[in-house]
Amino acid sequence: MPDSTTDVQRAARRLLDGGLVAFPTETVYGLGADAENVDAVTRIYAAKGRPANHPVIVHVSPEADISYWASSVPEQARTLMRAFWPGPLTLIFPRAAHIPAMVSGGQDSVGLRCPSHPVAQALLREFAALKPGGQGGVAGPSANKFGQVSPTSADHVRGEFADIGPAGLLVLEGGASDVGIESTIVDVSRVGQGIGPALLRPGHVSARQIEEALGARLVRPDQSAPRVSGSLKAHYAPRTPLALLDRNELLSRLGQLAGERTAAAGERLAVVVFDGFARPDGAPGVDWYRACAEPDAYARELYALLRRLDQGVYSLILMERPPRDASWQAVNDRIGRAAAAFV
Repeated sequence: MPDSTTDVQRAARRLLDGGLVAFPTETVYGLGADAENVDAVTRIYAAKGRPANHPVIVHVSPEADISYWASSVPEQARTLMRAFWPGPLTLIFPRAAHIPAMVSGGQDSVGLRCPSHPVAQALLREFAALKPGGQGGVAGPSANKFGQVSPTSADHVRGEFADIGPAGLLVLEGGASDVGIESTIVDVSRVGQGIGPALLRPGHVSARQIEEALGARLVRPDQSAPRVSGSLKAHYAPRTPLALLDRNELLSRLGQLAGERTAAAGERLAVVVFDGFARPDGAPGVDWYRACAEPDAYARELYALLRRLDQGVYSLILMERPPRDASWQAVNDRIGRAAAAFV
């Protein structure tokens, strides 16, 4: 059940005092701290084990003055804000001088997002009301240890940070995340230099939707594009080894493993496949899971499924690769990075 007004007020006060608050968003749960409090943001990095040069996203309320956070706000950014905020889109702006570089991993940019989840909005509004000038932002990467599977429920967060406990981390309830994967990230920080908006991380808001809103094509990111959250080759990974395979590769892998590893060693495999997969005979020690055939539903369930499979029962997770068309871009990005951790 969503938390009460009193719980949100208590969480906002915790943020103001420099503490950590985990909060729900429509994408995943975030691990939040006052974005302008360097000590508090440092606590995020310490809790997650996150490298200091890996930026975090600042969450703001719908009423926020973006020019407080960004040194310039190009018209293309305002177009995207009107089209997709509140929602699962992060925009990278040139950072205002008074905003700590800590939130950007030392870069001169800042990532801003206005989430649509009602609990997140209530928290952001309550926190902003406590800040001088009414401009409060919450730095909030996903509420998990760095590089691991993102949480989509409050229970996921509590399990992830059992070492901190309630005294060190207040967790707001908000139900299961509707989107289930992290926000789309678009860079607008270099528009003033003549470099158009660039897609830096795919998400629920697709490249096609963004281009339709802009009336122009996105540019390809170059070597000088800002570093952003979730952009490392290996990320979003369970602790159990995971392999992402095309259907024929998966059948071949199961044939190699049958009677060789699972039966002999008493190990179990988890295999995630789409409808139409012909399960082979003679595959002992295999538990089968059906993948959603629609990309948004697949994304919504992905992290919860990976956490379920990562409870120590299985020695290996095999996943059938989703289709490669544009509608699956964000899903393929996430599970591709998860599998890359074990290549």
